[in-house]
Amino acid sequence: MKLIYGLILAVLMALPARAEVNIQSVESPGGLTAWLVEDHSIPFVALELRFRGGASLDRPGKRGSVNLMTALLEEGAGDMDSRAFSKASEALATSFGFDASRDDVSVSARFLTENRAPSVALLRAALTEPLFDEASIERVRGQVLSIIQSDAKDPDDIASETFDRIAYGDHPYASSLNGTLDSVAALTRDDLVAARKDVMARDRVYIGAVGDITPEELGALVDELLGDLPETGAPMPPRADVTIPGGVTVVDFPTPQSVAVFGQKGIAQDDPDFFAALLLNHVLGGGSFESRLMNEVREKRGLTYGVYSYLVARDLAEVYMGSVSSSNDRIAEAIEVIRAEWAKAAENGITQEELDAAKTYITGAYPLRFDGNAPIANILVGMQLLGLPIDYIATRNDKVEAVTLADVKRVAGELLDPEGLQFVVVGQPEGLQSTTSN
Repeated sequence: MKLIYGLILAVLMALPARAEVNIQSVESPGGLTAWLVEDHSIPFVALELRFRGGASLDRPGKRGSVNLMTALLEEGAGDMDSRAFSKASEALATSFGFDASRDDVSVSARFLTENRAPSVALLRAALTEPLFDEASIERVRGQVLSIIQSDAKDPDDIASETFDRIAYGDHPYASSLNGTLDSVAALTRDDLVAARKDVMARDRVYIGAVGDITPEELGALVDELLGDLPETGAPMPPRADVTIPGGVTVVDFPTPQSVAVFGQKGIAQDDPDFFAALLLNHVLGGGSFESRLMNEVREKRGLTYGVYSYLVARDLAEVYMGSVSSSNDRIAEAIEVIRAEWAKAAENGITQEELDAAKTYITGAYPLRFDGNAPIANILVGMQLLGLPIDYIATRNDKVEAVTLADVKRVAGELLDPEGLQFVVVGQPEGLQSTTSN
């Protein structure tokens, strides 16, 4: 069975990118909606579930509870302890994945058609009857505490967490989903049970499936898997009030190289100007070695190995961020160049040649995402979470191509705020002092 599963995975990895994806909307008898791409060429199904809210639903004083709960879902269920659960999934050549983010808890399942029923039963037990035994709680708690301790010594993590505190204030986004040493140490089994009920509810689940399954079979599977979950979960938190002051925040850290993250307010993915912003960012800092920031900061001046910018559109906030690292004696110059390029793009936009190259890359790279059942299932739930129409895949590149040079120039002027950029620098930078409090 292991050999069969391995062969299937190898075939999936070798599949060419799919230019067309036929998505069906399936409503289960129990009233749940799932998106399906049928593919009967291989006796295999990839199933993706996403529960909106994620670690943002941690209760007051219980930071890290959703993350710890999620990590324990594969550590035993029903009458099976961790070892028995692992052996059962291995015997079925079934794989499960559980992960918590700020905005959702994701559940991934991969199983052979012939083992569909027992695989679904096993996953159902994990979702509805997790064991949460003390031995597993303490073992996984120790792993999380180790991660928290490691992050506290990592300049990149320090920079990111400092920026989040500045940007998001008292919103859950302002703190690590892992929690703190104190909050995680204090979590009880009852806290984990409460976290599961808060997050894993029918009113916030999104479902995508790809592979050897019919709409009727998927509807029955969904009800079998999720029918016993609570109808509603905890209330969603409000949108974050993003307030990012321009300036520099220095966090002293003994290292010869400073790490910096920078950012400003961003743009929502459902904004009509999002694709213009996407193309703008590709030219400015998202296009790797072809970007303006890489050219000016690395190629011309040798200030860094890499500098990047990226749009971050979360469920409850949008920011436009970037990252760079440089030696302590040169990070100030790198920041100066980045701010200058931000100002140049804000004032003048980009060139037609740059726009054409960005369109070629972004439209050409898009089909490469659809390289197997699992990636497509993941895209299906992502589309639903964003409220995108079911035909979005077929029309997305047309939206990119429709962006004009005038559109990008206008959006650059409206979006880019060089004076509003906040740089969080972790290290011992020369010639830089904090101008904002952290």
